[in-house]
Amino acid sequence: MPALFRFAPSPNGALHLGHALSALLNFEAAKQTDGRFRLRIEDIDTVRCTEDKITQMLDDLDWLGIRWEEPVMRQSERFAFYEDHLQDLKAKGLLYPSQASRKDIQRAVKEWETTAKSPWPRDPDGAVHYPRALLFEKEKDGGNAAWRLNMEKAQAAYSHPLFWQETGPLAPTYPQATQIAASPQEWGDVILARKDCPTSYHLSVVLDDAAQGITHVVRGQDLYAATSLHRLLQSLLDLPAPLYHHHRLLTDIGGQKLSKSRQSLSLRALRKDGVTPSQIKKLIRWSDADLEAFTAV
Repeated sequence: MPALFRFAPSPNGALHLGHALSALLNFEAAKQTDGRFRLRIEDIDTVRCTEDKITQMLDDLDWLGIRWEEPVMRQSERFAFYEDHLQDLKAKGLLYPSQASRKDIQRAVKEWETTAKSPWPRDPDGAVHYPRALLFEKEKDGGNAAWRLNMEKAQAAYSHPLFWQETGPLAPTYPQATQIAASPQEWGDVILARKDCPTSYHLSVVLDDAAQGITHVVRGQDLYAATSLHRLLQSLLDLPAPLYHHHRLLTDIGGQKLSKSRQSLSLRALRKDGVTPSQIKKLIRWSDADLEAFTAV
């Protein structure tokens, strides 16, 4: 079976140099391994992800020389699919509704920290764990609700340790795959379906990687910790586990990772200034060493 790679951007802003690195790494790794390359548009945010942005994104990728298999998967067309799997998790008693707003959560945590004089647990991204015990009565209220994973019940639902196979600079035996122990409890009771959407990034990404037959998930190091949660969801949903590779991140002059939300310089702007695809490779410091992790796969 050939290796199958993917690039899965969210069109809520313009592609920047960091996206170019990730897209090229996936595309070139697929070529090096005689594998295949697919594209997925992660547009569950139907307000910010517009058709104009998607068109520009596809044009930028084509300009870079990246070619992908058709059809292109779009998450906005798969809400019923996500809802079906969400119902499966509900039937297993692993989800619960939550109407609490961010202000409710912040208020409850602040009151607890003031009284206990110690910090409330936080996830790897720095967000506070959902204070289920502090907001239990609110969760019982009716009305529109998000659906959260009960982490305690979820971890009790499988009896074997969870691991994932990692290659690259975060794997001690790079370039050989290394077994990494998953720690999903670090994320607390995460949202798997928002109030306005029957899914979330975490739920849809594992379902779609499995649906597309992805064997190698190659993405930025900022998603390394999320792999623990994704391995848990794969276990709960009986999905295959791909090989993971978390590549280096590009940063600005201040050391911050490039971000659409921070309006990092876009590929579109660079193109207008006359920058060529070969110059883009120089800007992202492209090297054949970026592909060393895939020499043995």
